[in-house]
Amino acid sequence: MAKEGAGMTEETEYMIDRHVGKDADCSADSPHDAKEMRAVILSGFGGLNKLRVSRKPMPEPQEGEVKIRVKACGLNFLDLMVRQGTIENPPKPPLVPGFECSGIVESVGENTKGFEIGDRVMAFVNYNAWAEVVCTPAEFVHKMPDRMTFAEAAAFALNFVTAYMMLFEVANLREGMSVLVHSAGGGVGQAVAQLCSTVPNVTVFGVASCFKHAAIRDSVTHLFDRNADYIQEVKRISPEGVDVLLDSLCGENTGKGLSLLKPLGTYILYGASNMVTGETKSFFSFAKSWWQVEKVNPIKLYEENKVIAGFSLLNLLFKQGRCGLVRSVMDKLLCLYDQKKIKPVVDSLWALEEVKDAMQRIHDRGNIGKLILDVEKSPTPLMASDSTETSEAGEEEEEPEGDNDSKERMPFIH
Repeated sequence: MAKEGAGMTEETEYMIDRHVGKDADCSADSPHDAKEMRAVILSGFGGLNKLRVSRKPMPEPQEGEVKIRVKACGLNFLDLMVRQGTIENPPKPPLVPGFECSGIVESVGENTKGFEIGDRVMAFVNYNAWAEVVCTPAEFVHKMPDRMTFAEAAAFALNFVTAYMMLFEVANLREGMSVLVHSAGGGVGQAVAQLCSTVPNVTVFGVASCFKHAAIRDSVTHLFDRNADYIQEVKRISPEGVDVLLDSLCGENTGKGLSLLKPLGTYILYGASNMVTGETKSFFSFAKSWWQVEKVNPIKLYEENKVIAGFSLLNLLFKQGRCGLVRSVMDKLLCLYDQKKIKPVVDSLWALEEVKDAMQRIHDRGNIGKLILDVEKSPTPLMASDSTETSEAGEEEEEPEGDNDSKERMPFIH
């Protein structure tokens, strides 16, 4: 799918009027439809065939909540793990996936302060983001800068807050330090690279798939192929190693990362994408990734003066109640955005009905920056021959690896 530009905003008043008009027309034609919305539904854990777009009742804001007419949603690797059921204690399906969105405030619940109808906002959502309307507590909602597009906003919050907190809250990044980041071409990787550039003399080592190098080479100091022996390359350039290592892969990379740390260096795990190999959950991949993780010896950490840490922004928000800290970080990030020091990288825009193809692109590690679900986008017209194959059991069969770039799947809406 060809990339599409992120500039898609209109005047806020125009959009509100347009949606009010649409709702009025719907009410006249079908009162039932006026209270419904489109949403991506995950019917059960498994492959892409577990996803569909359907209509469901529209939520209304409870006390302290904000109701948002969604314009764009972020798609993250974590969403693949949710679909497969590889995350800990997932909600029981059917469910609406998605953890971040941007849009326009349509109404607010009782005792909700700080937001008015018509505000352009971006929000963290504890699931349910991939829909035309979401309701979420006001403490998870942030106003957008005037010049930020909805696609940029959906690509901003999760990636940049994660990158900032790992670098500055956990690792205490300072002038002259060095950082190695895996998946340097992804949304978090590009956010890390931009934030490192705001600190003088920080050296950034990026690890990414070879085909991404031309696009991201200027964003990092040194760039290595994820399939090559990057450990020796890093040590050749910096024999002592690095001060900060950010790992979204887990598995065998954990031991490699610890071996690269300088004294007083910090290793931070913020993902486990090595556990995702096929379209569905693989016990073998999970076990292999777990087995390859080097067992951490606290005495060895003590002797070598090294720090090992983990970071999960969603747990920090939804389980540990640190909304105030996250809001202070967002304020700092929005200042950097206003100063034009950082800017989210949007890979491509996809209709809700194209969520399968968007997920496949992330699975294939084909994105540079963030994939966005554009709620108002129409699906790409079907190719002459559709590639979706169905088994006798009625489920899509997994396509041969490397055969996804030139094919289109059938849009699906019920």
